[in-house]
Parts: sequence; C-alpha cells; structure tokens
Amino acid sequence: MNASHKRRVTQALDHVLLIAGALLMCVPVYALFAATTHVPGTPIMPRLDPGGALLENYGSFLTSSAGFSGDITVVAMVWNSFILGAGFAALKVAVSLLAAYALIYFRVRGASVIFAILMLTLMLPLESRFLPTYEVVANLGLVNTRTGLVLPLVASGLGTLFFRQFLMTVPDTLLESAKLDGAGAWKFFKDILLPLSLPTAAALFLVLFVNGWNQYLWPVIVTSEESAYTVVRGMQFFGRASLPGLMLAILAILPPSILVILFQRQVIKGLFDGSH
Repeated sequence: MNASHKRRVTQALDHVLLIAGALLMCVPVYALFAATTHVPGTPIMPRLDPGGALLENYGSFLTSSAGFSGDITVVAMVWNSFILGAGFAALKVAVSLLAAYALIYFRVRGASVIFAILMLTLMLPLESRFLPTYEVVANLGLVNTRTGLVLPLVASGLGTLFFRQFLMTVPDTLLESAKLDGAGAWKFFKDILLPLSLPTAAALFLVLFVNGWNQYLWPVIVTSEESAYTVVRGMQFFGRASLPGLMLAILAILPPSILVILFQRQVIKGLFDGSH
C-alpha cells in the first residue's frame, strides 16, 4: 500500500468518524423537533417522521401565555433571553477591549499586577459572587430589570486576556505612525485598533452570547417577576415530557446553534488567528 493510498484511507476514516459524531449529536435533537411537529394528542416520544402541524403548533405556542400569572408569553421570554445574551456579550466585549487597550498602550503602573488579579478572577466560579452582587443590584433598585440582569455580569477577565494577547501582536510601528500623523489615543483606538480587533471581537461576542443565552442561576436570583423571565428560566412552567416543554427546549437551543453553525469559521479565525 503506497503513501497516497494510505492517506486516502486515513481521510475517509476521518470523515466517517466526523459524520458518525455529527449524527450522534444531531439526531436526538432532530427527533425531539420532529415530535413537536405532530398534532397535539400524539404520544410524545422521539421520532424521525415529521408531522404536518409545525406552523400551527409553534404559532399558537409562541403567543401563548405562561407562568402562574399569565404575564409572560413565549415570545417575550425569547426576547428577554436575546437581550440578556446580546447585552451580556456586547458589553463584555467592549469593556474587555478597552481594558486590554489601557493595559497595553497606556503603560499603567502596576499593569502586570492588575492583569494578574484579572486572571485570578478566572479561578473563581461565577456563582461565587452572585450573593454580594445581588445585594448591590438590590440597593440600586435594579431587581427585576433588564439592566440588573445584564450589567453585573459585564466584567470579564477572559475577554481581557483574549484582547490583550491579540493587541500584543499589533506592530509598534502602527502606534509610531499614528503619533507622527498627530493621532491621539482615541483616534488611534477608533481608526486603527478597533478595525483590526473586529474578527476577535466578533468571535468572542458569539461565544459570550451563547453563554449569556444559557444563563440560569443569575436570572433566577435577580428576577422574581414573571414578565422578566428568560427562556431557560421559564422552562419550569412546562412539563419536560409535554409538547410545550419540548417546543420550549427546541427554542432554547435553536438561536445559539444557528449562530454557531453559520459563523463557526469566523469564530475559529477570530479566536486563534485574529487579524494577523
């Protein structure tokens, strides 16, 4: 067997393993989705045959009231989850990029110590600071608000690490050229560093969006009114083995899954290659 034939066999085996792994992960999700397309009253069980009630089931479900008070609809829960995920990701990216910029370019005294402290925060589970954070949020009157849901989770040592490592690869000649052209700190950041950082920022935004969308414990702590519930928080209203419960589970995994599938190449490039 020559080297070329061995390489083709190895590639074929790799593809078989990848396809088998993809099917192992995707088929159960598809089976649950197919079960939600059948008319109500059909036994709830994973199945591969799609039904003809897709639009009817999801159309009525999205506008149906949920909760004990009926103050929340499924569409509102999806919107709250989107606000949490997008706000969580956008603010984290912005704060992390500005923090990394300050640490790298402003020659802050004790920058290495500050960065080390930021890295230490990665060793602490997010849940360990929920109770003192809740006290601050309550004192500010932000309980049961979208601001209180998003703002306390904005600080990110991980995001600062990613941007710091990226900014360290930017040639110093760019900064020198900007100074010669009379560009100040803000202009240099806005016109040069920000465009260069967009691939990394976009990739980090997507990862953080998925993380924010799937948050459960913090929304449980900071929201007691049903009108502020997210999709993950609202799953308690529906039985896991019921048709509405399956549809809500599908809605919970659908948006982040679509984003990851559509932008997986950009995520890999942004996190590992950056713009260089």
